[in-house]
Amino acid sequence: MKHFLTLLDLAPEDINYVVHLSSLIKTLHNDLGISEMNLLKGAHVALIFQKPSTRTRVSLEVAIRRLGGVPLYLRWDELQLARGETIHDTIKVLERYVGCVVARVYRHQDLVEMAKHGSIPVINALSDLYHPLQAVSDLQTILEVKGSLKGLKVAFIGDGGSNVCHSLMVACSSVGMDFAVACPSRYPPAEHVIREAERRAKASGSEVIITDSPEEAVREADVVYTDVFVSMGKERERKDRLNVFLPRYRVTKKLLINAKRDYVFMHCLPCRRGEEVEADVIDDEEHSIVWLQAENRLYSAEAVLMYVLKPDGVKSLMRRY
Repeated sequence: MKHFLTLLDLAPEDINYVVHLSSLIKTLHNDLGISEMNLLKGAHVALIFQKPSTRTRVSLEVAIRRLGGVPLYLRWDELQLARGETIHDTIKVLERYVGCVVARVYRHQDLVEMAKHGSIPVINALSDLYHPLQAVSDLQTILEVKGSLKGLKVAFIGDGGSNVCHSLMVACSSVGMDFAVACPSRYPPAEHVIREAERRAKASGSEVIITDSPEEAVREADVVYTDVFVSMGKERERKDRLNVFLPRYRVTKKLLINAKRDYVFMHCLPCRRGEEVEADVIDDEEHSIVWLQAENRLYSAEAVLMYVLKPDGVKSLMRRY
């Protein structure tokens, strides 16, 4: 049984597999016009959401249906979890009804508890530490636009300790992409994530750079990436965070002069124009690929579901199509 809690649990070849599977699924849908594949026919998947969501929820619901499964959207505050029922008891009940749980939570440890006590796969739809679904989609998008991954440089500007930065750092270092993080000293990536990313980078021939200088991080970057400065659950820190991040860590046209001429800009959304990024950057049709990035959340969701629930998925696809 596989879980999908963090990319730290996946070998580099598995990350590559899921990314390329995402691309294959998109090709089947768009080029061959295949709307449904029914590889998960009859499978019920519980979607437990403690945090709000647009892209993650919608992409997962559509992905499950296109694969022939049945999504069950369950708000945390509508479950007995909100009244004190333990995660242990909840997962022991759900495993008798559904074949998989996908959960979006405040505490990553809650996902760990689900995986520990349940007998069904658990997929991370975002936690305070990791957002692996987003990272898979991001690499698929870069592969689609740039044609390859190895040897490219990704610069992340903002909160180094964010779930998006953590997962993207692990993903990039695994597949041979240089990854530079520009963040304030108060908001660095977690040490264990840095250590593992550096180990993977050494094996893949890439480099991990941690700096407080956005200019240094963006220099000769192929991809420039940012995220909100105030993540869900950090709202009480908003004023303090903005005092630290602004204006130095805002992605501007002036900052992007340091990137390669054919750079692309990425943002996992939602964004706050004027805070972490200028409107002229995210709305730049020549360089911004945020809408393609959002679209690809659908195909990466299908790929992860197949990776977890249908490990012979590629063989099944190739036999069928």
